[in-house]
Amino acid sequence: MTDMTVIAASGAQLPEAFTGRHLIGGAWVDSKDGATFDRISPSHGVVVSRSAKGGEAEVLAAIAAARAAFDQGDWPMLAGKERATLLNRVADLIDQNRERIALIEVLESGKPIAQAQGEIEGAADLWRYAAALARTVHGDSHNSLGPDMLGVVLKEPIGVASIITPWNFPFLIVSQKLPFALAAGCTAVVKPSEMTPSTTVILGELLVEAGIPAGVVNIVLGYGDPVGAIMSSDPRVDMVSFTGSTGVGKRIVAAASATLKKVSLELGGKNPQVIFPDADLDAAADAIAFGVYFNAGECCNSGSRIIVHKDVADALLAKVTALSAQVPFGDPLDARTQVGAIVSDAHLQKIDGYVQDAKAAGAQVLTGGEAFTVPGLGGQFYGPTVIAGVTPDMAVAREEVFGPVLSVLTFTDADEAIRLANNAAYGLSAGVWSRDVHTCLNFARKVQAGTVWTNTWMDGFAEMPFGGVKESGLGRELGRYGLEEYLEVKTVQMRVAPGRSPWVKG
Repeated sequence: MTDMTVIAASGAQLPEAFTGRHLIGGAWVDSKDGATFDRISPSHGVVVSRSAKGGEAEVLAAIAAARAAFDQGDWPMLAGKERATLLNRVADLIDQNRERIALIEVLESGKPIAQAQGEIEGAADLWRYAAALARTVHGDSHNSLGPDMLGVVLKEPIGVASIITPWNFPFLIVSQKLPFALAAGCTAVVKPSEMTPSTTVILGELLVEAGIPAGVVNIVLGYGDPVGAIMSSDPRVDMVSFTGSTGVGKRIVAAASATLKKVSLELGGKNPQVIFPDADLDAAADAIAFGVYFNAGECCNSGSRIIVHKDVADALLAKVTALSAQVPFGDPLDARTQVGAIVSDAHLQKIDGYVQDAKAAGAQVLTGGEAFTVPGLGGQFYGPTVIAGVTPDMAVAREEVFGPVLSVLTFTDADEAIRLANNAAYGLSAGVWSRDVHTCLNFARKVQAGTVWTNTWMDGFAEMPFGGVKESGLGRELGRYGLEEYLEVKTVQMRVAPGRSPWVKG
């Protein structure tokens, strides 16, 4: 193993296993058949949660509750001010429960405690931003249609939204979706990943405490089959919002096609950072290390593909490799740790498979490239890995590894850099490093990506829309666009003066 910084077990006392149940129609319920499933911590190797395992009965009941709350309840027609008040109350409760939410997220996902705390804080901000948007929903009027006509465009909630969230940022991503759906006046059925179900259950508790009407938000725990499949195909659902792999996203589109329901997808990425020879290499190296090791690389926005000019490639790689050895990997319950455990052993084996295939194809592993153990812990960890000599045809250059693995390619001119950057099925994010604003703007306009960062990486704001092109997804989250996803446009054309010309002449 190459030199690296490892944080040993902190000896922190673990809480008792969390018990999670479904929230359906305002009530917490077990599965009718009594089925449950356990989550073993990827970092500590012990059972940290036991959850009700939903089946067809639970998901159908949840959809029925959401449908009834939308069709017969007050929520869709509630004043924006009232919806905003409730969403702000939820944000306050999230802040009050930040430590509790962060701890269970660490134990279920393996991410570092400091990162989890930051994500919970960010999630509260998203609820407050969505609350502000709730008071701004409006349509348009058209008084230029002649003296007899007035046109009105209404913005109405789309209806029942199925929200399916992933394991890598379980609390943050549900907070990128649910408060915007609620701000628009929708009702929802939420399914968290079976690997990280508990923080969504806690969110349900906070929603109930905040006073959410029964049936407006329903939570069903369990697996994609059958829970997610039914949520994607049931005709009573008007929209599906999903974050996860591109493969599953394609299956959701297929399932939703029978009823032509709206689909919003935030999927995978193979995100390039292009470093031109005039770049600030120290700043770029630090951002590269952050971009590939943040959340152990288990991030759709991971900056896992570096495209660097040949003239500065050696200098940049020396800096990135040195920084890689300094990043603290290890016990996620230690506040010093910046990179925790890989979410499962199967995923760790997948990550390692990409690395070994790249080596076999002729690439050079400059650092890392193997799993390691943390003293005092029994979880799954993978070392910081930098792979040079990567060619565009290699799988590690084209496919989403979803781990702490950096692939490095080189270029000689701007046109080649843009070709390499666009040489992937994905189009989520991209970055460019140069002191020349013209170079940055030219790249930003030509790269195929939903988000472009210049001289930085992975800065994010609630006000800025997020989403991808190509196989990285459909639709947008965050910003006003995130609210618009949950709104339907209705045209109302009114004759305001008598005297419509008869069509049938009598």
